[in-house]
Amino acid sequence: QDTEYIKIDLTKVLNGLLRRAWIIILCMLLCGALLFSYSAYVITPMYESSVLMYVNNSSFSVGATSFSISSSEISAAKSLVDTYLVILKTRMTLDDVIDLGQLNYSYSQLCKMITAEPVNDTEVFSVTVKSDDPYEAERIANTIAIVLPEKINDVVEGSSVRIVDYAVVASKKVSPSVPKYTIIGMMLGAMVSCLAIAIIEITDNQIRSEDYLLETYP
Repeated sequence: QDTEYIKIDLTKVLNGLLRRAWIIILCMLLCGALLFSYSAYVITPMYESSVLMYVNNSSFSVGATSFSISSSEISAAKSLVDTYLVILKTRMTLDDVIDLGQLNYSYSQLCKMITAEPVNDTEVFSVTVKSDDPYEAERIANTIAIVLPEKINDVVEGSSVRIVDYAVVASKKVSPSVPKYTIIGMMLGAMVSCLAIAIIEITDNQIRSEDYLLETYP
């Protein structure tokens, strides 16, 4: 009897969802339009510009410790690239970037705008700057390309860093993704409306037809 009751209850919920399908569709459209408008007109668009730099060094030393690393070992371990990325985020480097680029940012603010990583486990690494101004992002990235090699030479003896590709002004924003926000809004609208309809159907104890009475209480 319990199994039969659950089956009938689920059928009632499904019928309720089908009967109110227009409400679900309306909620999807409204929520989708709401998040579309929010992402397109409220959230500040962000842009990225990246500069590519190449590490070329067969041997180097940091302080009193010397290392000898072949090109293949650098590609495998990325130890030299990782060292350079640490130097990039130091206050000494970014303060010089701020001064040379005449930027109105503090060290902590600029640090949050910059990301850097090796490219496909190679000796090449990218430095990416994210800003709400595409021209500012390009200018900061290229300023880093000027400052960083000199700072690396001061710390790592015998180092060699070359520019592979300078940053350019981004033509498209990287965030927010308007289609993504729209889809999320439509999914939320569908979920909330389906849940509300299901609750209404489950808590509705009214007898609306003779057939329902006969099927529920044979």
